[in-house]
Amino acid sequence: MNVLSAPSLAAGAVANNAARPATALAHDCADARVVLFRIEPGQEVARHTSPSTVVLMIVSGSGIVSGAAGDRAVRAGDIAAYDRDEPHGMRATDEQFIVAAVIAPRPAAKIEILPTR
Repeated sequence: MNVLSAPSLAAGAVANNAARPATALAHDCADARVVLFRIEPGQEVARHTSPSTVVLMIVSGSGIVSGAAGDRAVRAGDIAAYDRDEPHGMRATDEQFIVAAVIAPRPAAKIEILPTR
């Protein structure tokens, strides 16, 4: 078992471009991935889709998450869940926004459907 500090990992997150949110890979295994996003005011993760289920857990701050049903204001403690292939994105408004994204199955992981008995 690994116990991680999301705020500490987010504080050490890096961005390839200062205009884009910083990210840190918190956990990566064969069937799931957890990515932390540190999003500064005015930054965003553009709407996109994933072949996986995506669950966003708001660690600190507040911001906007978007999905198939539109935009929604969220704050620390909220959870936003997206179905496979559902458009999703997030943006900070007037404060730093830290989000943990759980992606399962892990991107590029093959889904094996087992026969029923």
